Amino acid sequence: MASFTGLCSGADRNRSDRGRKARGVKRICPVDPVVSDCSATAQCGPFCPRMTGRLALFVLCCALAGLGLVLRPALEWRFALPDVTPDPRPPAFEIVFDYTSPVGTAHAPAIDVTEDGFDLIWFDGLRESSNDTQIFRTRLRETAAGWQADTPAPVFSRQSLTSVMMPPQTVLTLGNSVEFHARPGDFLATIVSVGGWAMSSVAAVDMENGVPVSTRKLNLSPLLNRSYLVKSPMVEFADGIDGLPVYFELGNAYGALARVTASGRVRGKSRMAGGVASIQPMIVSQDAKNAVALLRNFDRDSDRLLAAWTSDGGQSWSRPAPLALPNPNSPVAALGLPDGRILMAFNDHAQLTDTMRLALSADGGRTWTKGKTLEQGAGAVRYPMMRYLPDGRIVLTYSVDGKTGIRAHVFTQSWAVAQ
Repeated sequence: MASFTGLCSGADRNRSDRGRKARGVKRICPVDPVVSDCSATAQCGPFCPRMTGRLALFVLCCALAGLGLVLRPALEWRFALPDVTPDPRPPAFEIVFDYTSPVGTAHAPAIDVTEDGFDLIWFDGLRESSNDTQIFRTRLRETAAGWQADTPAPVFSRQSLTSVMMPPQTVLTLGNSVEFHARPGDFLATIVSVGGWAMSSVAAVDMENGVPVSTRKLNLSPLLNRSYLVKSPMVEFADGIDGLPVYFELGNAYGALARVTASGRVRGKSRMAGGVASIQPMIVSQDAKNAVALLRNFDRDSDRLLAAWTSDGGQSWSRPAPLALPNPNSPVAALGLPDGRILMAFNDHAQLTDTMRLALSADGGRTWTKGKTLEQGAGAVRYPMMRYLPDGRIVLTYSVDGKTGIRAHVFTQSWAVAQ
């Protein structure tokens, strides 16, 4: 019996077709008699070599994709606790940086800790969300004469990111940016390419020789990959795939934890959702499985700080619940102390943001004792960020004077916990 290929394809088939067409006769497909014209898309029915070849290719692609999912190691939902150096120094506190924007706005500072000090990163421009906003940085190093800061300078702008966006698109403005923990020197930036903050995206910015060379959005949302923003530092996990605290701001706002590889691939995500709107999670891990997320209250009808807890390594979270602390719709900063307590910097008022204060929790963030007051009554102070230095001291930064400047302090652990 002739093969299907011999019957219905190739040069012989073409010559036969031309003969039949000249005589006005339609060729009956030998495989599927119902099909009276093999020149259509359905040549020779479902068993035509062309169709079976495409089907085989499709099945092969699906099999390979499934094999990749099977072979890819599963995420390990276990926190890797930071190696915190106990600080034996006596209580000490100093202001190490005080900056005012020359053009208008300086806001949302982040901290990138280095071997010999730290960098401060913030957005600077005429006003928040303006198209002249740039990401600025200053490097602080401790010398015999004390802490010295470089002159603040732009790291990247919307134009420089637009020129290296993959796939190509225009960046309209920039917002909160943090360091990419697995890629020292690179950034995770909040960018807007259409609309306002509620249509933002988080993008990985690859830097070389001090300039961006590639920018690609993280795949966080099916909604055109928009409405996710970043504010807090990454959280380390035992398998090396860090967690990035992010938040969704369109409609029912909520916080989330995204597991992001060093290449910028999002491997998993969990939400801190339900009840009141809450954003900008600050996550503090307590052991391999337990952590607390302190959340900004985004509900105008409530004035309490919110918290959510996990007991399975961040794979799931409790519904955000109000704490007995005020929150004027503003984020907080926090970190774990060597003795197991949590240190937090927050705005200690239900409506105003002119007070910045420390607080301590000894029960995983459920109850708090208020501590030292850092700022009070001198103008709005917001968006704190707090990190450990390599020697165990703590650096705290926030925006001051109604988002027009950046201030940073360095203090010892003993100073932070003293009442």
